[in-house]
Amino acid sequence: MAYISSDLSVLAYANNFTLWHYTTTDLSVEGAGFFNDAAGMLNVNDLIIANIDTDGTPDTTFYIVTANDGGSVTIAAYS
Repeated sequence: MAYISSDLSVLAYANNFTLWHYTTTDLSVEGAGFFNDAAGMLNVNDLIIANIDTDGTPDTTFYIVTANDGGSVTIAAYS
C-alpha cells in the first residue's frame, strides 16, 4: 500500500512542533518517499508515532522527520 492522508492526524501542536499519529496496515513506513505527499504539513524535527501492520502483527515506532525540501520527506526511527 501507500501513504493515505486520512490516516495521518495531529496529536499535539506547539511552538512550531507537531506530534503526529499515523496508522497503516503496511509493514513499514520507512520506504523512500513514503510521506512525500504530506510534505506540505510535516516539518523537520516533527515526531510521528506510527502504528504499522495493524491487520497482522501490530508494532509501534516513533519517527523523527529529518529532512523536508517541500517535496521529499525523510524520516528516521527515533532513538
